[in-house]
Amino acid sequence: MLPPLSLLGVYGFSELSFITEPSDMTVVPKDTAVLLCVAHGQPPITIRWLKNGVRLTESERIHFLPNGSLYIPAVGRDGEESDEGFYQCLSQNRFGAILSQRSRLTIANISPFVVQPVPLEVAEGSVARFTCQVTSNPPATITWELDHSPLPLQTNRITVLPNGVLQIHNVQLEDAGNYRCVATNIGDRKHQLDYRPRIIAGPRNTTVSIHHSVVLECVALGNPRPIISWSRADSKPIDVYNARVLGSGNLVITDVQRHHSGVYLCRATTPGTRNYTIAAANLTVLEPPSLVERPESQTRPRAGTARFICQAQGVPTPRITWLKNGEEVRLNGRIKVYNSKLVITQITQEDDAIYQCVAENEQGSVLSLARLIVVMSEDRPSVPRNVHAETISSSAILLAWERPLYNADKVIAYSVHYTKAEGLNNEEYQAVIGNDTTSYIIDDLEPGRNYSFYIVAYMPMGASRMSDQVCQHTLEDVPLRTPELSLSSHSPTDIQVSWRPLPAKLSRGNISAYRLSYRTAADPAVLSVEMAQNTTQYLLADLQPDTIYLLRIAAATRVGWCEPSAWTSHRTPKTSSTKVPPAPLLQQLEPLSCTSILVRWQPSPGPVVVQGFRLCHHEEGQPEQPSVQLLPGATEYTISGLDPRRKYHIKLWVLSLSGAGYQAEQTVRTPGCVSTRDHPVAQPPAPDHVSVVTDSASSVYLRWSRPALAARHSVSYTARCAPVGLVNASAVRYVQTTNQSVRILGLNPNTRYEFVVRLHVDQLSSPWSSAVHQRTLPAAPRNPPEGLRVTLIEDDTALVSWREPEENNLAVTHYTILYASQRAWLGGHWQRLQREGGNTMALLEKLEPGTVYLVKISASNQVGDGPFSSTVKLALGPGSTHRGKMSSDGLYNIDQKSMTGIVVGVCIALACIVICALILISKGRSSPVGPVHGGKCASRWPFLKRGRKSTRKSRVGLQTSSTSGSCGTAENSDGSHETADSGHFSNEEMSNEGSQPPATPSSRHSRPPSFGSELDGSPTAEVEGFGVEEGAEPSFKVGPEVTPPSLLHHHRHPGPDTVQRVSCLGSSSAVDAPHPGQLGAVLSAGRP
Repeated sequence: MLPPLSLLGVYGFSELSFITEPSDMTVVPKDTAVLLCVAHGQPPITIRWLKNGVRLTESERIHFLPNGSLYIPAVGRDGEESDEGFYQCLSQNRFGAILSQRSRLTIANISPFVVQPVPLEVAEGSVARFTCQVTSNPPATITWELDHSPLPLQTNRITVLPNGVLQIHNVQLEDAGNYRCVATNIGDRKHQLDYRPRIIAGPRNTTVSIHHSVVLECVALGNPRPIISWSRADSKPIDVYNARVLGSGNLVITDVQRHHSGVYLCRATTPGTRNYTIAAANLTVLEPPSLVERPESQTRPRAGTARFICQAQGVPTPRITWLKNGEEVRLNGRIKVYNSKLVITQITQEDDAIYQCVAENEQGSVLSLARLIVVMSEDRPSVPRNVHAETISSSAILLAWERPLYNADKVIAYSVHYTKAEGLNNEEYQAVIGNDTTSYIIDDLEPGRNYSFYIVAYMPMGASRMSDQVCQHTLEDVPLRTPELSLSSHSPTDIQVSWRPLPAKLSRGNISAYRLSYRTAADPAVLSVEMAQNTTQYLLADLQPDTIYLLRIAAATRVGWCEPSAWTSHRTPKTSSTKVPPAPLLQQLEPLSCTSILVRWQPSPGPVVVQGFRLCHHEEGQPEQPSVQLLPGATEYTISGLDPRRKYHIKLWVLSLSGAGYQAEQTVRTPGCVSTRDHPVAQPPAPDHVSVVTDSASSVYLRWSRPALAARHSVSYTARCAPVGLVNASAVRYVQTTNQSVRILGLNPNTRYEFVVRLHVDQLSSPWSSAVHQRTLPAAPRNPPEGLRVTLIEDDTALVSWREPEENNLAVTHYTILYASQRAWLGGHWQRLQREGGNTMALLEKLEPGTVYLVKISASNQVGDGPFSSTVKLALGPGSTHRGKMSSDGLYNIDQKSMTGIVVGVCIALACIVICALILISKGRSSPVGPVHGGKCASRWPFLKRGRKSTRKSRVGLQTSSTSGSCGTAENSDGSHETADSGHFSNEEMSNEGSQPPATPSSRHSRPPSFGSELDGSPTAEVEGFGVEEGAEPSFKVGPEVTPPSLLHHHRHPGPDTVQRVSCLGSSSAVDAPHPGQLGAVLSAGRP
């Protein structure tokens, strides 16, 4: 990166400054005037003068002295040619220019009396008062005379006021007489004779080596003989030990030292007068180099950075070179030399060496050495990972990376290194940032260029290796400016237009087309011609002779067209019968420095005898300077004394016996005095007083103040806007303007943004201004809530659920739910329900069965209400007892698995009922009383035998889950099997059972005694008995299903939604509980 201007001394440059500046001066007409201007700094120094802001050129009235002072031989006031005015000197060297303070030159004058004293008659002891007034420059001094003698003012009775009023108090008889007012200033010298001396041999600018001697000659004529004196322009005393005056006024200095350098003034003064003449000369003392600052040995860790500073002085300025172990340092991407400073980045073991600084000029050389010791420490972080770059504009790239894998918590900083990817020995730039971020925007890049980037992590004891390099291309932009045109005419009806391709820094991308526009000065109609990207010249034909044409050009990239150039005028030649010399072949103008241009040309081939050339130039927008006559054999000419960063028009004609030929014209722009590549440049100041005002949820109004710059500078601004905590380069906005305010649109609501502004002037850019932050206003929701679902959870209750709208930084204060039946919806009647912003669910209660409901929802905040979602339908069946779901698709959905389970369960249940009914009926008809299959089943179900007659008369539906397997096993709801250990009964039990007394008809809980002891204490089920009276139909009651006691002992308790069912020939299994109202009936019989 370029060092600031304040570090000039570090790099060996003397700051340009004034030793003597011109001061205000008042002179008498036709007198001489000398305005002094002496500057100090890096030679060569050129001094130019400005009068009232306009540059002066040397003429018969004005002369420039060798030391830079301005000499006017005879000051006069001849109408517009008056020498009065404000003068400034402009001191300039190759690093820049400075302007002196203003000096006012005033020509002394005095007018006739405006007010004259009048005669007075006063009484003794009274007061007398006389008045006189005169206009003069400088102000005149007014005195009073009494009878042609100065008025004595010793008495306290007489007072003369500064405005010329004379007061005499307590008038006495001796005060009577003739009083006269006398006004004088330095302009009152018109009756005096001018005996100004003349210097016939003055001192000359001299260059001498140190320790030599020098003679400065000064001889003057005058009557009487003038007195010669010497002084220095910087007001320093002349060395009396080594200097002496030889003869009548020659200055001799022996053993010249460095401090003897300066401007010496010879002054010839007429004795007894103020008449004098000055001659000046500059003494330059050559001296060999000497080191002002020597490089120091350093110890640096691997991957660190070393900087060796070497500053030398001498006349002329010494050249600095660097050696490594006795050989010249090879510069590359890591090793650079900036203004005599050696910088080594990403130090490796090979950089451990002895480095020497060599300063040399024509007077000698001097060396100094320093050692670089590289410490190979292993306690350092690993390299930053996953470095990637993203282009965000034509001059900015966002670089992001991940923290090192090892020692990431010890990293104190990161350094970002970047350089142009194309070309060799490109300068590498570096930016250091803190450890609190892993992204950085590089925003001072050139458009349409490839750049290479890498990152280094730093710890207190060392740095990581450089990360992987990544390359990224900046976007193209419109060209910065247009090409400079070269115009010439080969005939009275054509203009040859040519130009050179723009350099990459100005084209800011690949030029895709040129547009040449032209018109006559009298006709506003503009004609345009577009040309391909590789075109560099165009011939305009069929033009009018002796006509002024205005031409301009514009260039375009893929992004668009740049601003066209200013109009350039060219007059086509007159039609003449004589042979006119053709226009010379003007080659491309070459700026030699910031203040001079080299013009080269070749005469056009032809039979015309060239008598010479005529060349003139002028700054754009300024009048033409006097032309220069050149010899016939001249092929080049240097124009000097120009201003830096200005556009000049150069015109050249061939002269022959028949007169001036056709004109060749070309424009050129002088560069800045300091190269941004080789020397530090003072950046223009950043805009200040940046403020931002939010005017809506998506826009802000940004304004700033222009820094202190000369009014003639044309400036533009770039404003950058990015959300705070940026993670995506696409969110960065750049807005360019020439105003001091801009309205930025398209921002996100309720988002905090960072705003900065930078200034552009003369191809230079200021730093970014101080950042200001502002949050945009919140906006009403733009989207409805998402994922709206309506689920029926009870017969008359539905659950509404949703998700927040997908919008960044949206704060929802409440949700509004609208629902209505289809009949109410047709009438436009909605029921409203609101929930707080933190809720995403709500209940719709007291819904009517057999009705279709419509539901929609919107989100709201303090700004306003958002749009409603799509309508969702919820259909309630008549007397519906099943739960359903209604989603945003508007359909009533039953889960596919649930439907399959219901169908399978119903089929199995029906099959079991039919099978069990058939088995029981067939056994009841055919089987004898007694145990079946060895008595197992009969002993288990004795009540079936007793109630056989009753069951034949009763239509009973038995509901079981399944029958399979043998009688002695039971299957639990979890699918496991258990063996019943009480499945066998003895004959004694059967006989005991048969001997028990019959139950009475009123007995409600009759049951077989074999069930008695086990069922009485069982909480699982209750078996209700029934009796049959004589002559009456048998009756029964339906109760809960009974689990046989032999299975209850080992049975695992089923879940709340399952019931254990048992059949004689099958095992028990768990199935889904039937819905209330579909409860199966179980027959339980008792003896009458």
